[in-house]
Amino acid sequence: MNRWKNDSELFEWVKRELFTALVGDVLDKLGFLHQFLSPQLKPLDPAMVVIGRAMPVLEADVFSEMDEGSQNPFMKKSFGLMFEALDSLKANEVYICSGASYKYALWGGLMSIRAKQLKAAGAVLNGFSRDTNQILELNFPTFSMGTYAQDQGPRGKVIDYGVSIEWDGIRINPGDIVFGDRDGVLIIPKEVEEEAFVKAMEKASGENRVLQALRDEGMSSVEAFNKFGIM
Repeated sequence: MNRWKNDSELFEWVKRELFTALVGDVLDKLGFLHQFLSPQLKPLDPAMVVIGRAMPVLEADVFSEMDEGSQNPFMKKSFGLMFEALDSLKANEVYICSGASYKYALWGGLMSIRAKQLKAAGAVLNGFSRDTNQILELNFPTFSMGTYAQDQGPRGKVIDYGVSIEWDGIRINPGDIVFGDRDGVLIIPKEVEEEAFVKAMEKASGENRVLQALRDEGMSSVEAFNKFGIM
């Protein structure tokens, strides 16, 4: 039985009480050993935290904004399906995009405004973001590989969304939970989310006891680990 009534309640609790390292440790114990995305992936503001359901977006490089001679209808449409993908976002969903090279930005300020209107949880990008000052002013949780102003218009198109994608060999399915803070971004598979968060709650309580033993009682690290099994 879940200890939370809905996603909003769970996500608020996670933002308040948990952090990615703790949940990642729990996933390790459950046998999910490769769930952190690239260590180069960082929030625009170190204080930003993202948690929500994955809405995966597949991007591809192109070499002109529109090519009327192409046999592919996507080549005659600016940005491909990017606007449709953006407008499809629901409350507590994360726009998580991969598939492109690192030659242009995948996310910007106007996209953040629209996503925030839709009550989306954030954006996580296997590539760059831009319009950094605008995004920071909005305080919209945005995680990227860095910032770079070059536009995707003549360089990239969204070719699908709401489909499974891969990033660093990690499968990201629609509805998986994306949890990120300044230490990393974690993909929590839907089939294990309940067990992962229940055990994370228990681990958080245990770590608080270890903290008290180390700080207030002067217990050694060996003693603390032998007693609590946590360090």
